[in-house]
Amino acid sequence: MVKINPPPSLFLSFVGYTANTHFHTLPMNELLERLRTAIEAVRDPDLDRTLGELHSIVDLKMNANTVECFVQLIQPIYWMAKSLDKAIKDAVASVDASLECTVSAIENEVHRISNQSVLPQVKNLIAVASGKGGVGKSTIATNLACALSLAGARVGLLDADIYGPSAPTMFGLHDATMRAEKREDGTILGQPNEQYGIQIASIGFVMQRDQAAILRGPMLAGYFKTLVDQINWAPLDFLIFDLPPGTGDIQLTLTQQIPLTGAVVVTTPQEIALADVRRSIAMFNKVQVDVLGVVENMSYFIPPDAPEKKYYIFGEGGGERVAHEAGVPLLAHIPINLQMRQGADEGLPAVLQPDSDFAITQTLRDMAAAVVRQTRIVNARRSESPRVQISL
Repeated sequence: MVKINPPPSLFLSFVGYTANTHFHTLPMNELLERLRTAIEAVRDPDLDRTLGELHSIVDLKMNANTVECFVQLIQPIYWMAKSLDKAIKDAVASVDASLECTVSAIENEVHRISNQSVLPQVKNLIAVASGKGGVGKSTIATNLACALSLAGARVGLLDADIYGPSAPTMFGLHDATMRAEKREDGTILGQPNEQYGIQIASIGFVMQRDQAAILRGPMLAGYFKTLVDQINWAPLDFLIFDLPPGTGDIQLTLTQQIPLTGAVVVTTPQEIALADVRRSIAMFNKVQVDVLGVVENMSYFIPPDAPEKKYYIFGEGGGERVAHEAGVPLLAHIPINLQMRQGADEGLPAVLQPDSDFAITQTLRDMAAAVVRQTRIVNARRSESPRVQISL
């Protein structure tokens, strides 16, 4: 069974199995070489490349009937740790089934493409965006954050929709305020609220519930920067940015000043939403932010009293079309679901509900796994790109 002991920057131990003492007929050096060859042939399940191609094997040690394998992997590794652990054990067993195998893994450092000093304690910064309002972007962002947390990741969510902050409602924090403290240098540092193990910051914790945010463009960007720069975020594996719809000041500020890992774009299948989604994807491409993929929300409806039927209320295939046009994967089809709506209104996201419909829960978890897979692909590419240093 895989045991992951946070923080993930330390070696993570995968416990092997115990075997009887065995006296090997091959010389130790030859046996180690065969073991290395077998382990190097194991494929990373997300990157579809072998550990040998990825230069992942840091060290391989053998003592009597015990093999210790140390690997360095593209982060985040929570989702693929168990399958990779089994694959390495199987590779060892293919050489000598009597060996006891222990695998330890460490996440490698990924260099950001810009501004390494912004949020250095956060490994992956993911924007959840939509070109059009009303497509359920905040519901997707909330359930994505919760699904990532369920898998063991340390997660934060920044509600960047200054005009319509949703996080206080969706996390059941209607009456919460933001605690702040003044530091010796005179700056104010805010403390994110925590719910369901997720750190959350929102302008909704500062404004009264029915207070209108009457702000012009530069003020919008200023409020957003405050949420980024003056929040005391703990070390995180993911910080999810729930963006307002469109391609305005906040989006431009985010993409220009925050070293995003990538963006997830949410749409509904209907053509009127796709037109705006195309503009949103074009914006990310123009500012050189990787689009991790498209989530099609409200894809279809299955009536509770007729589970064999499926109604495509907002059309069919729109998400596939726009993803294909952009050359990015379709991450998930999310159906219209009563528990999704209730969870958003009642402050308990559907993916966390113990009595939630298994199908919708699994769909949301699969969506999170797809986002992680694309994040690892982006991180792998960046880790192999040469860092350009300019000296004047």
